[in-house]
Amino acid sequence: MMASHFYGMFRQDDPAPAPAWWFQSLAFLGAAYVAGVTLRLLAYVALCLGGPKDLRRYGAWAVITGPTSGIGRAMALELARRGLNLVLVGRDPARLREISGTIRSRHGRVQTKAVVFDLSLASTPDGDQPLRRLREAVAGLDVGVVVNNAGEGRPGAVYLHEADVEAWVRMARVNVSAVTEVTAAVLPGMVERGRGGAVVNLGSAASEAIPSFPLYTMYASTKRYVAQFSRSLHVEYANKGIHVQCQTPFFVETTMLAKLEEEVGLSVSPLKVSTDTYAHAAVAWIGRGGPLCTPGGLLHQLMWCITAAVPESVLDWIVLRFTTWNRGR
Repeated sequence: MMASHFYGMFRQDDPAPAPAWWFQSLAFLGAAYVAGVTLRLLAYVALCLGGPKDLRRYGAWAVITGPTSGIGRAMALELARRGLNLVLVGRDPARLREISGTIRSRHGRVQTKAVVFDLSLASTPDGDQPLRRLREAVAGLDVGVVVNNAGEGRPGAVYLHEADVEAWVRMARVNVSAVTEVTAAVLPGMVERGRGGAVVNLGSAASEAIPSFPLYTMYASTKRYVAQFSRSLHVEYANKGIHVQCQTPFFVETTMLAKLEEEVGLSVSPLKVSTDTYAHAAVAWIGRGGPLCTPGGLLHQLMWCITAAVPESVLDWIVLRFTTWNRGR
């Protein structure tokens, strides 16, 4: 009797219970996410294997802002290595002369022009004359590439009501107004020449990979403008052959990141790439892919996929705890 009872419990011909609808839904979402990650990584590999693109087909000259240090310096040297002449836009004449000399010493055939322009004066009466100088400098030049690299990261780790108003207005001028004005100064020539072109705007993963960046609200908000500005211009000028792109790096060895690491007493060395590594990848992506990209290598692609998998509420909690802790330090 007991044997037959146990036999009935373990009969093999009983149909298996159907999976719950929520389990099926989770399985579908998981499969869709894995497929999305795979496609993103495959697209990245395909771009990397596509070979170098001759940016001189757009024009012989490139304009780059903030070329004297960090990512901007590395990108200026990489553009020069690819044979592009450079219009260097920055606020410090001595440092502009230094990078110009370095470019000429390494790439003798490359020409440079320096335009002194404190981009924190953009959209102010004091910025009118430097903007005119920039327009005059590019007039008649075959400018095919623009790199809006200059950016301002301060103030940070502060509530908006506590920040110095002039400090965050300065940030908005550099990160928003200057990007807009420099692009607008160069686009007419690109359109008139009819050879297409490429506009690269440096954004940040802080505004695209994570849903919020509390206590760095102004910085993230200005970088979100850069991303939307790039997306819209990409569509607006696509029929003219002008490719507009916002590049959104994660961790790159810059002065800004070094200061942040010093403040928080925490190193992100395993997650960051050198400026030279980033510049090589970033220049290779110019004119490729869509209006938003993360060209910091496979590591940065994986970081983007990981942040996309984490619920927004969890990311909000983590980032707020980190920035609040940083504020306390």
